[in-house]
Amino acid sequence: MATAEPSLRRRAIDELHAAAIESMYPPITEGHRHMGVQHQDRRRRMEPDARRAEILGVARRRFGARSYSTVSLSDIAAEAGVARALVSHYFGSKRQLYLEVVRQMMVVPASVSERLPPTTAEERVSICVDRWLEVVERNREMWLSAIGLEALGNDPEIDQIMLEADEIATDRVLEAAMMADITEGREKLRAMIRAHSSMLKAASREWLVRGTLGRSDLHVMLTRTVLHLVHTVFPALRDD
Repeated sequence: MATAEPSLRRRAIDELHAAAIESMYPPITEGHRHMGVQHQDRRRRMEPDARRAEILGVARRRFGARSYSTVSLSDIAAEAGVARALVSHYFGSKRQLYLEVVRQMMVVPASVSERLPPTTAEERVSICVDRWLEVVERNREMWLSAIGLEALGNDPEIDQIMLEADEIATDRVLEAAMMADITEGREKLRAMIRAHSSMLKAASREWLVRGTLGRSDLHVMLTRTVLHLVHTVFPALRDD
């Protein structure tokens, strides 16, 4: 019986993990890419939130695969199986849609740190990192495009999204590490986690562009560096 309990707990954690991943960014199926009777039927049945999410999914793939100037709202509408006017209704201009795609890609979704098991900080952070890597792997091109925008700078709206994304990512990490309620030295702690996010982006390029690190390498690297920061570096800074 003693050996069965960890196995059951691990299975329950895996099931929660899979459900959270599916809720973040549903994959775009082949059926989403072709118009027809099924598309029209789905258009009649889909709720506004689901339709908006589908348009965002198509836009994410389009903007990730092609340059901004070569993507049109008409192309996105056609692939999503909706009228162009509906895309404009939900998002306004192409620029506004693009900013929403960047925001969706850069802001760590709540699902990354939701429904974490009441276990150790190490296991919780490990699960969060794995969920985040899954999001990035599913949306490789758009992720690389978005972090490239940050490096370019000189766009106040993009800069604001990146600042917002860093703060939300910090919240997610501290929640996973069970340090969200820390008050003493809180600003230093948050600054450390924000600095870690810059390393995270650089590490993702090593994985996705240079191929010098694998996904499992990033998982170990990011998990252990977060834990080292909060358990070793932060106490040293706080006591300094």
